Amino acid sequence: MARKIYTIANVDCANCAAKIEQKFNDHPQVEEAVITFATRQLRLTAQDPDGLIGELEKIARTVEAEAEIRPREENVPVSDSHGCDGGCCCHGEHEHHHEHHHEHDHSHDHGNSEHSHHDHHDHHTHDHAHGAGEGTVLLIGAGLFVLGLVLSYSKLSIPALVAYLAAYVILGKDVVWTAVKNLTKGHVFDENFLMSLATIGAFLIGEYPEAVGVMLFYRVGEFFEHKAVERSRSQIMEAVDLRPEVVQLVQGEQTVTIPARQAKVGDLLLVRPGDRIPLDGVVVSGQSRIDTAPITGEPVPVAVAPGDSVISGCVNTQGQLMIRAEKPLSESMVTRILDSVENAAASKPKIDRFITRFARVYTPVVVLAAAATAIIPSLVTGEWSYWVYTALTFLVMSCPCALVLSVPLAFFAGIGAGSKKGILFKGGQSMEAMAGIKTVVVDKTGTITKGDFKVQKVVGPEGLLQICASCEQQSTHPIAASIVAAAKEQGVELMRPEDLEELPGRGIRGKLQGREILCGNGKLLEEAGIAAPTTKEYGTRVLVAVDGQYQGYLLIADTLKPGAEQAVRQLRSSGIEPVMLTGDAEAAAKAVASAVGIREVHGGLLPHQKLERLQAIRQEKGAAMFVGDGINDAPVLAGADVGAAMGSGADAAIEAADVVFMTSDVEAIPQSLDIARQTKKIAWQNVIFALAIKLAVMILGLFGYASMWLAVFADSGVAMLCVLNSIRMLYKK
Repeated sequence: MARKIYTIANVDCANCAAKIEQKFNDHPQVEEAVITFATRQLRLTAQDPDGLIGELEKIARTVEAEAEIRPREENVPVSDSHGCDGGCCCHGEHEHHHEHHHEHDHSHDHGNSEHSHHDHHDHHTHDHAHGAGEGTVLLIGAGLFVLGLVLSYSKLSIPALVAYLAAYVILGKDVVWTAVKNLTKGHVFDENFLMSLATIGAFLIGEYPEAVGVMLFYRVGEFFEHKAVERSRSQIMEAVDLRPEVVQLVQGEQTVTIPARQAKVGDLLLVRPGDRIPLDGVVVSGQSRIDTAPITGEPVPVAVAPGDSVISGCVNTQGQLMIRAEKPLSESMVTRILDSVENAAASKPKIDRFITRFARVYTPVVVLAAAATAIIPSLVTGEWSYWVYTALTFLVMSCPCALVLSVPLAFFAGIGAGSKKGILFKGGQSMEAMAGIKTVVVDKTGTITKGDFKVQKVVGPEGLLQICASCEQQSTHPIAASIVAAAKEQGVELMRPEDLEELPGRGIRGKLQGREILCGNGKLLEEAGIAAPTTKEYGTRVLVAVDGQYQGYLLIADTLKPGAEQAVRQLRSSGIEPVMLTGDAEAAAKAVASAVGIREVHGGLLPHQKLERLQAIRQEKGAAMFVGDGINDAPVLAGADVGAAMGSGADAAIEAADVVFMTSDVEAIPQSLDIARQTKKIAWQNVIFALAIKLAVMILGLFGYASMWLAVFADSGVAMLCVLNSIRMLYKK
């Protein structure tokens, strides 16, 4: 089976997209088809995806006459409103961070940049023309409608009827014609048919202004709903699409501007102050500070100098840099982020699938209710026109578009909001699972601590650091390295020992200026018969004795990440009790846990024991999220309800995770849970709001208070409000 990604264009309604997806999945040769309305993406899994496209396009056109399936490399970027050259979503073989999301075929040809720009421009022009044409039609229709109202008010009924008919033809001809075409394909419950039936019905019972007014209101509602969807789509995609259009290629003495896709590994690129770093690379010359916030969400700029790696999407704030490209655009961080967001949008949460199924039942039920309302009371009371009118209001709002649109859009906005903070959710499902997390389990090294050993303090007489570092300077042990690094940092001059002996598992014996020095653990001093006081501190103590006399100690520990304590407090205030599982010794683990405020700790665990302990925690406390960064964390990440990886961690961990924290910041844990909960809340708000309004209008209709105007609001108006509600996620602080 091969999986490929295509763009599906000219599908304007979320409900239609859901219907097309259903029809694709019913095709015998299709293993799986997923349409993401928010990104206009079709993911197709089949034996020969390309061979099926012609057939699938025909199927799509039975639902949406203009539907088109385009190969992905001709894509315009997903948002219609920006000028990126777009053709860079083809992936190299080396893509590893999100490979399991991507099984793309790697044989696409890039096509040249001019082609892409041209493609983009065409699309753009078409869009503007469409918008302008729509506006003109609405204005002429509205003018004729007002003329009709004035004429009927002046008791000129025939001219009024002519004005109404002209207005109806201008506003309604496309809707009615689409309805007729769709009827021939067997689509009874489609929005165009229901609107046509309702307004023509209103004409037949003599409600002329109502028929025209409702069609006008419907077209205006659709126009604004379409605009709101387009705008939200482009806002979300622009938040994550940081791909450069062009790069400055350095050739000898001169600099040439070339399309970003044509840059190759090894090319030298110029990055001026204020520019984004276009591709992942290494600084060759120049010094500057880099704002990494667009990628990691980290607010403090990072200093870079020759030899330092830089990732695409970050902004060069100060000096001019020359960088050597290490990865092409298709594998750089900017493309990876855009892809993971698009792929995340394609993995649909349970609520989304439920709403799509619900929509299939909802429309026929409302249409049947409308038929019953038209016939049963009319037979009893004889008031046909009153009950038929009420039934027509039901038809107007029987389209489930607001429901089908607002749920995936809410999740898509949540995914976009996360990526702005450097939190990459790998799907709507992961996000939905995170909203129900009851406990957070964290690893110690690399998650709560930075994983770098440093001298935290020196206890003893002055010169203790000099003595110790002088003896440790030949050793390759990580603790020795951190002592020597601390001495260099403080500008301490090191002496040459006359004699040195490394004692494995205990420390070092040396001679400095004729004095006998011991640097090591308690065992070393004990063997020499030297008494040293014990303390309860987090970290490793290196004890120092000179000529048989205990002098003091250096405390070496892994640095706590700033914000770790704050993050634990935030988790606790939201009702989640964090637990620490680590392979480190129990004593070290407990010291770190008490420093940040974690109450439950399990240390000294092997990878399989971590997994066993996690399963026990899940049974006791409910759904668990595990946060780690190491290779040995991959099984636990996969075994948790939600696995989260620190972006600085091992590729295997990032691969196995459901969400990646690019910042490697502990505060991303409560932030991500908050985004997930807010997103789920907004999705349900949309569903309940849409259904409540529709139900209220139906009840009002039965009691004679609802008009078709209100029914149109319950359809298009509600859809627009739901779109705007979804997009709030992008602006949450």
